[in-house]
Amino acid sequence: MASDLEIRSLREDDDRSGFTCGQPDLDRFFRDYAGQNQFKLHLAVTYVALSDGAIVGFATVASGSIERSALPSQAVRKRLPAYPLPVLRLARLGVTVSAQGRGVGQALIGHVLGLAIGLRDRVGCLGVVTDAKPEATQFYERLGFLRTYLTEGSLHGGAVPMFLPVDTIARAATSSRSR
Repeated sequence: MASDLEIRSLREDDDRSGFTCGQPDLDRFFRDYAGQNQFKLHLAVTYVALSDGAIVGFATVASGSIERSALPSQAVRKRLPAYPLPVLRLARLGVTVSAQGRGVGQALIGHVLGLAIGLRDRVGCLGVVTDAKPEATQFYERLGFLRTYLTEGSLHGGAVPMFLPVDTIARAATSSRSR
């Protein structure tokens, strides 16, 4: 399925009413707030994955920052300044129940990681931060995300703050292109 996906930013006229990923809070966010956050409040941008014209997944991103002390690597912390550092926050990620396990989530994450590389080159971006649901931490760890010491700005309810450095993303992108 991932090979036939189109990923683009959410449009105001996209039908989100029937989206269900099995997580009521994510469904409600996508249905009721993603458009408002993007088109009215300009807080975030939501990207949708479409298969045969139907939305099968979404990823919402926003700009953010992380304190040096929250980074998982002592070596990285030592070389960075002691003020808030720019990151891309993966705020929400959902895949319809019918498309789960078919590469949609990975395709959306790949799109988000590409955005982070672009931000690094245009305005500065240290990496991608997300607040993973406990049951999703293995998914993110397989992609290279590391648990952080982030507490400010993280979601409540047991979310696990995770970070993926943009340098790691760029190296992976370069090695996959050279194959």
